[in-house]
Amino acid sequence: MPRVKIYDTTLRDGTQGEKVSLSVEDKLKAAKGLDEFGVDYIEGGWPGSNPKDLEFFQRVKEIELKKATVVAFGSTRRANSKAEEDATLQSLVAAETKAVAIFGKSWDFQVVWALNTTLEENLRMIEESIAYLKSQGKEVIYDAEHFFDAYKSNKEYALETLKAAERGGADVLALCDTNGGTLPWEIGQIIQEVKPYLNTDLGIHTHNDGDMAVANALSAVAAGAIQVQGTMNGYGERCGNANLCSIIPALQLKMGIDCLVEGSLPKLTEISRYISELANLVHNDQQPYVGHSAFAHKAGIHVSAIMKNPKTYEHLDPELVGNQRRVLVSELSGRSNIFYKAQEYGINLDKDTAEAQNVLNAIKELENQGYQFEGAEGSLELLIKKEADLYRKPFQLKGLRIIVEKNGGGELLTEVIIKVEVDGQIVHTAAEGNGPVNALDKALRKALEGFYPQLGSMHLIDYKVRVLQEGAGTSAQVRVLIESTDGKNNWGTVGVSSNIIEASWRALVDSIEYGLLQNG
Repeated sequence: MPRVKIYDTTLRDGTQGEKVSLSVEDKLKAAKGLDEFGVDYIEGGWPGSNPKDLEFFQRVKEIELKKATVVAFGSTRRANSKAEEDATLQSLVAAETKAVAIFGKSWDFQVVWALNTTLEENLRMIEESIAYLKSQGKEVIYDAEHFFDAYKSNKEYALETLKAAERGGADVLALCDTNGGTLPWEIGQIIQEVKPYLNTDLGIHTHNDGDMAVANALSAVAAGAIQVQGTMNGYGERCGNANLCSIIPALQLKMGIDCLVEGSLPKLTEISRYISELANLVHNDQQPYVGHSAFAHKAGIHVSAIMKNPKTYEHLDPELVGNQRRVLVSELSGRSNIFYKAQEYGINLDKDTAEAQNVLNAIKELENQGYQFEGAEGSLELLIKKEADLYRKPFQLKGLRIIVEKNGGGELLTEVIIKVEVDGQIVHTAAEGNGPVNALDKALRKALEGFYPQLGSMHLIDYKVRVLQEGAGTSAQVRVLIESTDGKNNWGTVGVSSNIIEASWRALVDSIEYGLLQNG
């Protein structure tokens, strides 16, 4: 099986994306995670550009990496100067990494307008910079910036820049689609044209401005590239870089090309989400292979088919990439969806029974009112068990009063007085909160904790309100979604009403009931 090396530039090119920021500690954690996942190269940053990257290269030496080679990034020397005196090249040497990557200009247009120098001097800059780094014992990856635009503009000069890098001793020539506008068949054709003129291995570095970065990278591999550069989750400047979370499984599972150590691919979803957490970004649910929705099925016909054979609507087994199949329940559902979810919840429910049809009818009616169970599986499980007569409520509400007042200091206070029945016993209590929902939560917990001490480990972690009827003003239906946790598991519940307090109450009650159900 052929072998392609994975070059991860999340910590350098990925951090150039809007809203992407990693501290030194984040970058060190990411490097360790990427190494454990099994990438070949980790580009850590530009040591000559900022103190953060300089500190990263100093501290990463303290981490014992199992497989990955850390790479310092920079540029060729300045025009009309000596390589051995260039500050950027000196910073690359000082980073003390085994490998370095430098970029240079391939496009005559860029040489004239960006560097403001001659085409001949640019060739010397490339060759001399690489030769100097090789003399310092470095493995050198040369990034041929804007190469495909350059080749289409002036193929002879673009090729001369690669030959200059080759004369300097570059170990890999990474051809870059820097502006991200090249098409996959152009990538393959150009690589096939330049390969016969070179003796050095080729790599590929693509950007996603035309939504082609992954396809372009795979096209390059098909044409002979042996190194693929990209970022986790496609993070990067403008529209992002080539997404390694799509490239890696495509190489391994679709093209039969080895790019990871054996057993690493099932860790793909985990590392993808870990990098999102470090970057403090919401993970993209619709991301192929690793997204929460990548193997989610909603239509009843689809669910019926995958229950017979998952290949009917899945291009691969989600477990191969560490993900999992999900069946959603909504107004589009059929009885197969309900049967699948019942099995998932450990409920013995035949899809051809009246109970299954009752559950389906109830869900469709509730969704018509504005309920949505895709993010509220706690409420869904309770609903199925109630309709199947498999659930006993842990308490009954007997009365509820909410008092909201503004004190003399202008502070708004809320008090909830509540009466509930548990196993024939009446509990009458009250609690104050910083708002109606907080007060409701406190009062209900106060009333129940004597009977259910498990409540002590459960609390709300998210509360969202969605107005369902635009233009209806304050009389509109609202949907409240609550996410809760017991420290081990999270669950979502939902409530809908034209009264925001009533909607919140319904979601809150489901949250507590589901938490008690899961905790015995």
